[in-house]
Amino acid sequence: MRGEGYCYAHHPDLEDKRRAACRKGGKRGGRGRPNGGIRDVKSWLLKLASDVEEGRLEAKDGAVVSQILNVFLRGVEVERKTKEAEELEERLEALEGVLKNRGRKAG
Repeated sequence: MRGEGYCYAHHPDLEDKRRAACRKGGKRGGRGRPNGGIRDVKSWLLKLASDVEEGRLEAKDGAVVSQILNVFLRGVEVERKTKEAEELEERLEALEGVLKNRGRKAG
C-alpha cells in the first residue's frame, strides 16, 4: 500500500477486512475453489452403492450411473488442472515482468 507504513497483511485499519476474507476463504475448497459438486457426487455414489447392495437398484444400472459420475469427476479434474495451469502461467508472466523491470533499473 503506497504511502503507508504497513502492507495489507499488517495494516491495523484493515484487520476486519482481512478476517472477513479469511472466513470466506475457509468456507471454500482448496485454493478458493468450491467443491460442492464433488461432495454431491460422493454422497450420490454412497447412496448408489447402498441401493445396489440392498437390492433397490440392479447392479447393471448402478454400474452405468457410476460410470457417468466417473466421467463427470474426470471432467472436473481436467477443468481444475486447466485452471491451475492458467493461474501458474499468469503468475509466471507477472514474475518475468518484474525481473525484466529489475534488469532495466540495474542497467
